[in-house]
Amino acid sequence: METPLTGNIRPDREPPSLKEYEKSGGYRALARVVSGLAPAEVTAIVKDSTLMGRGGAGFPTGLKWSFVPMGVDAPPGPRYLVANADEMEPGTFKDRVLMEGDPHQLVEGMIISAYAIQATTAFIFLRADYDLAEKRLKRAVAEAYEAGYLGKNIMRSAYSLEMYVHVSAGRYICGEETALLNSLEGKRAIPRARPPFPQVSGLFGKPTVVDNVETLCNVPHILANGAEWYKSLSLTAIGGTKMYGVSGRVNRPGWWELPMGTTVREIVEVHAGGMRPGYALRGLLPGGASTDFLVEQHLDTPMDFTSIPKVGSRMGTGTMIILDGKTCPVAFVLNLLKFFAHESCGWCTPCREGLPWVARIVKAIEEGQGEARDLSVLEEHCVALAPGRTFCALAPGAVEPLQSALKYFREDFERHIKERGCPWRAA
Repeated sequence: METPLTGNIRPDREPPSLKEYEKSGGYRALARVVSGLAPAEVTAIVKDSTLMGRGGAGFPTGLKWSFVPMGVDAPPGPRYLVANADEMEPGTFKDRVLMEGDPHQLVEGMIISAYAIQATTAFIFLRADYDLAEKRLKRAVAEAYEAGYLGKNIMRSAYSLEMYVHVSAGRYICGEETALLNSLEGKRAIPRARPPFPQVSGLFGKPTVVDNVETLCNVPHILANGAEWYKSLSLTAIGGTKMYGVSGRVNRPGWWELPMGTTVREIVEVHAGGMRPGYALRGLLPGGASTDFLVEQHLDTPMDFTSIPKVGSRMGTGTMIILDGKTCPVAFVLNLLKFFAHESCGWCTPCREGLPWVARIVKAIEEGQGEARDLSVLEEHCVALAPGRTFCALAPGAVEPLQSALKYFREDFERHIKERGCPWRAA
């Protein structure tokens, strides 16, 4: 099994130096691009590879790049590329692994991607808590400048690019690309109305592409080995491998680079080693905290962007959170709702007022103060905060675990109300 994204990563050790990265084939794809490919050709190769964004939305990467005005349609002034390294989705840690373990891979991927859209400046928008990633990324960027991979006339070509590591103040909403751009401009981190989309009017009003770290790390391998090779790595029509992760009471919590479309069962039972002794699988969130629960009947579903929606959830980031049989699902969901209510940017009323209200209701149920009518109120809020009813996707994602918990674990909510307390606390 080929693992292009993690082939250079050595757990618990320093990432490869520039020389080591070059020895493993690093920056050869960049050399090919700047010496012999037009920007449109790079975009076409990425489009043919079927690379889809790995940040959660799963939008085709090459198609996104193609929306940037080029040639005679291009507005005057600079263009920008931004790596979204905010990664504040609870249960998600895949981008941190890539940045800490092989930072030059991200740097090379960004240079190639920036070349494709003819960006003049690139930013790595990094979560404030990622101190080690910051240290290693800044070192990799400095080494790339020294070696001529960044700056003026990269590798003696006509292309130039400046790159900066920007450490954010840190808010979950900055994972939304337009809120990220506002933050990068020094403004309040709130989403922007679309259209215009960032590819047309983004950072400082100029064409901008914002891509996830894992997405960008795929780019050098696609350009080095070709679109057909990349598609051959997958078990589905969506090309490539995927960084999957599992947290919770399994024997081997962690991360693995596996073919896109690996089943939920294989990830949990084989790679994560199954449930720890004395614990049973009750359910799981397949792609971070803002996805709907899956249960045992869904274990044989391929983890990809088309299969998971068919069973009522989203692949999201591909990093699972396990709910075991000894954990109260009401308390589990309450913990997530409190996080999302706290992280709301407050820009739109349904999210600003609705999420704290939902969290208060679930808290009352968990503490034995709930009423039977509360369940219908919660269901009404799941509809009121659904996609299309809020300014961005934060609130719709926040209620996904709640709406699916009411579907699969409704008896647990009812027991809390009937018994005037949490059954797990008494156990």
